[in-house]
Amino acid sequence: MPNKPKIYTKQSLIEKLREIAAMDWILNTRKGNVGGIGNTLEDLLGIKENNLPIPNAAEWELKAQRIDTTSLCTLFHIEPSPRAIRFVPQVLLPKYGWAHKEDGKKYEKGEMSFRQTIHGLSRSDRGFMVKIDRAEKKVLISFDAKSVDGRHAHWLQSVKKRIGLGELDPQPYWGFDDLEHKAGTKLLNSFYVQSEVKTFRRKEYYKYTKVMMLQKFSFEGFLKAIEEAKILVDFDARSGHNHGTKFRMRQDSWPMLYEKVTTII
Repeated sequence: MPNKPKIYTKQSLIEKLREIAAMDWILNTRKGNVGGIGNTLEDLLGIKENNLPIPNAAEWELKAQRIDTTSLCTLFHIEPSPRAIRFVPQVLLPKYGWAHKEDGKKYEKGEMSFRQTIHGLSRSDRGFMVKIDRAEKKVLISFDAKSVDGRHAHWLQSVKKRIGLGELDPQPYWGFDDLEHKAGTKLLNSFYVQSEVKTFRRKEYYKYTKVMMLQKFSFEGFLKAIEEAKILVDFDARSGHNHGTKFRMRQDSWPMLYEKVTTII
């Protein structure tokens, strides 16, 4: 007979995580090291993927990562409004884009690129920034020609010829309601587990040393994370293909996005 799926209550899961935290260094149970921290923890818990089987409660996720990481993870894809304009391929790319590094090589001559990872703390070297307008309930993209780095003077002159050097008009934006719905459906209640990592004889070992319980998504925390450059907006478009606009986050910032944070270990 196949094994029954493992079922946890919140309390039994907390007790199991405490048991795991009390263990010595644990060998990565999977081949290769990509995702090994989460995969190994899933194996120790006897569950599949990161959805926790806790009945009679809101959905829960398991998030596991190495301590002190600031690497970025993708939260979700969402194109800016007004969507009818198709702002990225129809405005940002042709009016503010620059020659793709593979222009005339991998791609046809004239291939343009618009790749920017921006946030709300400071402007990028090409003058772009995320701004939050709480009165209008919008997260906006802003451009300031005066903030463009001198290395991009030739590009700036081309922007002047193509569209001028004023603020984006209209400014691409995301409404608070759309963003709150999108983020709220993605960011479930979570057990957030952090691990120390060491390598011995070319094998990776983990010691799970921090556990937090994260409950109820906080949209204000989400906005604050944008303002503090913990969440970034990533554009990745070229003439031949728009890879989509993503909201990405520094992985050590998960607790900012929840109203209730309970330290378990």
